[in-house]
Amino acid sequence: MDAFFASVEERDNPELVGKPMAVGFDGPRGVVSTANYAARRFGVHSAQAIATAHRLCPELIVVQPHFEKYKEVSSVIHGIFHRYTDIVEPLSLDEAFLDVTENKPGIALAVDIARAIKQSIKAETRLTASAGVSYCKFLAKIASDYRKPDGLCTVHPDRALDFIARLPVERFWGVGAKTAEKMHSLGIHSGAELRATPLDLLTAHFGKMGQVFYDFARGIDERPVVTEWERKSVGCERTYATDIAKPMAAIIELNHIVNELMLRLERSGFEGTTLTLKVKFHDFVQITRSFTHSEVLSSKEQILPLAKQLLKGVDFSERPIRLLGLSISNPPRPRPEQSPQREPSLFDDLPY
Repeated sequence: MDAFFASVEERDNPELVGKPMAVGFDGPRGVVSTANYAARRFGVHSAQAIATAHRLCPELIVVQPHFEKYKEVSSVIHGIFHRYTDIVEPLSLDEAFLDVTENKPGIALAVDIARAIKQSIKAETRLTASAGVSYCKFLAKIASDYRKPDGLCTVHPDRALDFIARLPVERFWGVGAKTAEKMHSLGIHSGAELRATPLDLLTAHFGKMGQVFYDFARGIDERPVVTEWERKSVGCERTYATDIAKPMAAIIELNHIVNELMLRLERSGFEGTTLTLKVKFHDFVQITRSFTHSEVLSSKEQILPLAKQLLKGVDFSERPIRLLGLSISNPPRPRPEQSPQREPSLFDDLPY
């Protein structure tokens, strides 16, 4: 979807159309969730501090998020996806991979399916969507961002290598600011230069991701569209308007976070044995502390004392706390069932 949260707010509040606007919490610690395209022209973008966004764009309008409304719209959009295929891998409320190799209407060309989905979304939600069509996830994702807003881009297998060669490395999946900086220091700025870099050099500098970058530069991405994910953890965190400097204040906030964590565990049905404390200090330095229990952590009586113990090991006497978070991970492995003993069979050694 195109600037999803912001587009929903513009749809429901026409007076916002054409004006620079961001969805987020307007406060000293607020962060931009989504910015509309008028705001993006000033350099406003998601995950940016609201204070920075206001400096870049003094006329910026900040709208409080309405997540329940976004979820309702998302449900409609995903319903449209499933009219064409049930092989849908959600990435977020407004984004998904679809495998339409075999599709319900029997449409021959994937680009025609993409066009039909875009038209249905526009008709049923009054929102625009951008689509990318290709033979693998890597290229489909890049293509979906290529002609926003309201775009449709197809990367044909025969033209994939030329398309990749022209891409700046910043467009590659897995290449963030620090990785891009490291690539630039190695003389790698484009897909063509990445393709010319030996595999051993990439793995020496980027570890396992070196192989991924090597393959992507050659148009190789064999990841399937996965319809179900196994949940690995459940957590929650809070960023504070005022930094926490006193131990008692931190313990009080920890108690609130444990209460929220218990609600999330109950709703998800998730079980885990590892508790992780996340602390971000006022200077944005972040640390984690973890403890793995021999049993599932399922009650406040178990979790709160452990959380306090983890916090006790954190020194924030000179660096007050900006953010606290807790998560439960490491689900217990199911015990293998004992197979009943049986007599050896004459057929046991046959190769089929």
